[in-house]
Amino acid sequence: MWSIVLLGVGAFLAGGAISLKNQKAHLSWIIAAWGLAAGCVIAAWALTL
Repeated sequence: MWSIVLLGVGAFLAGGAISLKNQKAHLSWIIAAWGLAAGCVIAAWALTL
């Protein structure tokens, strides 16, 4: 159950990173959003082990 929630949060953050890139936001915000998205996906994967 929590893996599905984490994957949803990761997808939301990835969409936010793409949106920030389109808005020409500062690079650190884009990297932070992608990093958090990757962390959520990795945590979801780890919960399925």
